[in-house]
Amino acid sequence: MKKIIALLALLAAFPPLSTDMYLAAIPLLVTRWHQPLVVVNLTLIGFFVTYCGFLLIYGPLSDRYGRRRPLLAGLALYTTSSLLCAWAGRVEVLIAARVLQGAGAAAATSIAFAICRDRFEGRLRQRVFIQLGIIVAAAPMMAPVLGGWIIDRFEYQWIFVLQTGLGVIASIGVLMMDESLQVAKREELKRVFLGYFRLLKNPRYTALMISFACIGFPFFAFIAISSEIYITRLGYTEQEYGYFFGANASAFLLAPMVFSKLAKHFRLASLLTVSFLGVLLSSLPMMSSFIPFPWRLALPMWLLTFFFSFGRPPCNNLILEQVEKDVGSASSLMVFSFFITGACSMWIISLDWSDPVGVVGFFGCGAASLTFAGWFLSNRFLGLKFPD
Repeated sequence: MKKIIALLALLAAFPPLSTDMYLAAIPLLVTRWHQPLVVVNLTLIGFFVTYCGFLLIYGPLSDRYGRRRPLLAGLALYTTSSLLCAWAGRVEVLIAARVLQGAGAAAATSIAFAICRDRFEGRLRQRVFIQLGIIVAAAPMMAPVLGGWIIDRFEYQWIFVLQTGLGVIASIGVLMMDESLQVAKREELKRVFLGYFRLLKNPRYTALMISFACIGFPFFAFIAISSEIYITRLGYTEQEYGYFFGANASAFLLAPMVFSKLAKHFRLASLLTVSFLGVLLSSLPMMSSFIPFPWRLALPMWLLTFFFSFGRPPCNNLILEQVEKDVGSASSLMVFSFFITGACSMWIISLDWSDPVGVVGFFGCGAASLTFAGWFLSNRFLGLKFPD
């Protein structure tokens, strides 16, 4: 069980490993290639847009052909495109390579959740989701520190060489893994893709998916703008930025541990309410111009990240608890909704805002309010199915 959880954690960590490790290089590329931030940030936005689009492809493929074959194909694309990123000498080439990298990384995340749904049931699956959350939390905590160290001593291209190695390791793990889908769909692939329409007719699944997707809006905005704020506006080095980002990501590691303890004594519905209200309250200080930097961003964002991570793993499990069929498609659509809102957030925050920290705070207040409203209405009127 430990080996499969470790492999699932590596697969689920592909998005933060593919983005956070590279964030410290963005101001460097803005200067080196004489490009505005909104253009260089297309290397992030392009990754997430194709990542989201291919999530919708890998899910039905994994329901039709099993989990291993689509996953191996995606990992092969990820590994190859990571090498292309390392060789890119212009921003246009890097954007194109990152687009391909996002297409490959999508297989890892969507199918990892489907494998978890195949192998585990009920509260055991919830505990596995929490364990994955704890392990995956180490990725955004270490990745920017490692990326800053690589940039300081070598060149940013070595970040993508390291990502190539991670793709190879994940591929070896999948090759050694048994197929988790016991009964694959035998209908035509076109009918398998129609599973998305069946899922959208499930009001419990759809309401939770849309509501919970909103909560990541401020977090993705922070990912896109954090290096610009810490390095360009506040004058910190790439390594110092890595420490700030890593300290913020420590909330990812702590929150699932706290949730796992509290889940033994409190109802899931109550804990999720605390999560959403926590994101809302943590966002308010970022909108105040009276708090000095860097504390106006660092401390509230740590709290926001904590409450976001506190509720995210059980939210994923609760969404999938509402479906019995088309699990691969349900997993893909769930992750798609989360990251496509994140890509929109990254694009909006990359515009020329005079106070981007205040904008992140505004995003947090608005997103948490929408999520809380959707969660309250779903829990009250739709008869949600909770883990046994």
